[in-house]
Amino acid sequence: MRNTLFFLTVFAAALAKADAASEIKVDLKLDYADFVSGERIRGVVDIANSSPEKISVGYSNSEDVFFVEVYRAGDMKQLSRVYRRDFVSRFRVDSGEGQKLETFLGDHYALREPSRYLAKPVLVHGGVRYEGTLRAFDVVEGVKISGAMQMFANRRALQREFALCYWSRNHSEHLFLTARDTGSSSKRWETRDLGAMLRLEKPSISILPTGEVVVLHRLNQDQFVRSEFWSLPDALEFRVREAVLDPATAGTARVRELYKSGGVKPKSNPWWKFW
Repeated sequence: MRNTLFFLTVFAAALAKADAASEIKVDLKLDYADFVSGERIRGVVDIANSSPEKISVGYSNSEDVFFVEVYRAGDMKQLSRVYRRDFVSRFRVDSGEGQKLETFLGDHYALREPSRYLAKPVLVHGGVRYEGTLRAFDVVEGVKISGAMQMFANRRALQREFALCYWSRNHSEHLFLTARDTGSSSKRWETRDLGAMLRLEKPSISILPTGEVVVLHRLNQDQFVRSEFWSLPDALEFRVREAVLDPATAGTARVRELYKSGGVKPKSNPWWKFW
């Protein structure tokens, strides 16, 4: 009889714990399945609170904690954090409410090594750990296209190596710019997604004496994208991204519009040919 009561008590406690866990949901959705080495790896944390209590993270009077655990998929080894900062901005979620928050996994873990990783969001509330589903993502090197080296007149021991590479994203090929310092520094800068590209011709990268870095790549049959960065010894900042017409095809597009407005059917030549 005592054994029966003991097992019933344990079973009831397990059910109560499961019911409590189901009242708070935490989830993580990453922007992409693949990230080029050096990207910040953005994700959105989704917290739903169906419990009668308020969730509060990041405030001085709160004991609730949120973090994301990351594992290497091959051996399920948990990665150690290399940067100690908050995973998300501080937040409160009242009973019956939910909230979405932005997080960047590359701001907390060393995720430049190409591999497959698993990320799991964790919320600790009232001494209970609430876990989300493991989310898999890959860190890849990308396919290198070209590169350039920047020298600094006022810091001769420093060189900055730029590389252009591409990778498939959202059903199209995207161009990425990577940068790392050599010589007196070994800093690796954030990898930038420069947008979709059409691989009809090789993208170009130019480094001006004044510190501007300009990348030009083809967006579609009639347009290029010009991306400009400001590169100084202690900074690498994005300045502007703009679409510019291809001078070789802009005239063709204009003539086609004239044909259309005049009711005359244009010749069906391939787009790359004039007339």
